[in-house]
Amino acid sequence: MSSRRVPKKPLPLRPADPGGQTKKEEPPPVLTRDLARNLEILKQALAESSDVVFREFAVGSRYLPAAVVFVDGLVDKQMLDRDLLEALMLELALVERAGAGCLEPEAAMACLKQRAVTAGEVRESRDLEDLITFILSGDTAFLVQGAGYALVVNTRGWKMRGLEEPVNEPTIRGPKEGFSETVRVNTALVRRLVRDPRLKIEGMRLGRRSRTDCAVAFIEGVVNPDLVAEVRRRLATIDIDFIMETGDIEQMLEDSVLSPFPQMQHTERPDKAAAALMEGRVAILVDGTPFALLAPATFSQFFQSPEDYYQRWELASFLRLLRVFASYVATFTPAIYVALVSYHPGLLPTPLALSIAASREGMPLPIMLEALAMEFFFEVFREAGTRLPRAVGQTVGIVGGLIIGQAAVMARLVSPATVIVVALTAMASFVIPAYDMAIAFRLLRFPLLFAAGILGLFGVMLGFIIINIHMVALNTFGTVYLSTFVPYQPRAWKDLLIRGPARTLRHRPEMLHPQDEVRQASRKESGW
Repeated sequence: MSSRRVPKKPLPLRPADPGGQTKKEEPPPVLTRDLARNLEILKQALAESSDVVFREFAVGSRYLPAAVVFVDGLVDKQMLDRDLLEALMLELALVERAGAGCLEPEAAMACLKQRAVTAGEVRESRDLEDLITFILSGDTAFLVQGAGYALVVNTRGWKMRGLEEPVNEPTIRGPKEGFSETVRVNTALVRRLVRDPRLKIEGMRLGRRSRTDCAVAFIEGVVNPDLVAEVRRRLATIDIDFIMETGDIEQMLEDSVLSPFPQMQHTERPDKAAAALMEGRVAILVDGTPFALLAPATFSQFFQSPEDYYQRWELASFLRLLRVFASYVATFTPAIYVALVSYHPGLLPTPLALSIAASREGMPLPIMLEALAMEFFFEVFREAGTRLPRAVGQTVGIVGGLIIGQAAVMARLVSPATVIVVALTAMASFVIPAYDMAIAFRLLRFPLLFAAGILGLFGVMLGFIIINIHMVALNTFGTVYLSTFVPYQPRAWKDLLIRGPARTLRHRPEMLHPQDEVRQASRKESGW
């Protein structure tokens, strides 16, 4: 991991000319003192946009020309009328009467910023490009004739979805609220759980055209500074037109684009994001999506659930071991079944081998093609259930699979044992709490099936070794993907395959190299 200092903000965006060559960077245009000229430039930049409102009026006793510019639908109309327009019309006249004279443009702007505008956040802007970005983000720009800058008032107030229970990460015990599609709401949810003044939330915009608001969150004094610098560096290298979701950023930041394994965690739970920050990780939140990215991510984290820490350690440890076992079942069971039936029937108990042989009598397809076909069609049912309306999708996926599987057995197209193995594999994949890790195991199932059909158990073992070699060599933000396994860290095993009692979890993960390693006092230090 690089430890050199990097800029906190993304690198300047350089537009490309039609021929594909990069233009020489020019200084950004600035506002002039001519209100008409400023409005003309803004109208040209926002031409043919019916939702952009240009409201021109006069303020003060000498009717100083002024204007506000905002996007209809992105602003709170009541705040705009009450905290900006009404205050502008009344307060400036009162100030002029008290001073027995007309205010100059600069003095009028200062008066409006300090006394008239009652909104919570007001800033000055002289850069036209920044001003356009503020307007398109839901802020209102206030301009006055003779002033060389604009006041940007935070009037954001678009309609948004309320806080709901996370759909993809439900828990029986624990908080029931999840992130929404508004980045500022999401940062507030994290801030409410982590009331540490050292929690830093750095804002930036990604996407040359979308200018999507993003936030990088970390706890200063806990997180490794090199990790923060690396995250900033990678974010600064993103040069793309449009950022829609955290998945776009994840694909830009990951170390290995060829790996099927996820190298960053995504979550829609504020408590999970807050816990990751407390461990010394970095969270990336993006406007327009309820998912936050957590970096770095290691293999063992994808088998952990927030609920593990809300209940007794015995049950949490059992569930973790169950998830690990289910991951092996979901990945290797079809391949082992094909290898045993095709090449090593002698390893099966004699009654079981005879039963499978009798059920396969007269089957038209070899066992490998039979298993591949069933796995493929079950994935089709699962995808169809996901895309259908939620009320019927799950039912269609399960019932459709059962009915078609039963019909295929009765038609002597597949054997009953194959249907059982495929169904058991599918159910095991649902146990894994991380959806993206479950997808990785589903993808690996197919090459393992080919290896088992060609080489038998030797092919299965060869595939297992290749997967482990790949994971050992995989890194994510300078952290070994199989950390706590490789290299061996005995202290971290208290919260790995099993979850030790809460009183024993005194240290943060060693693999993250946190600045503050201790997160809990010992029983002696706490006076137990």
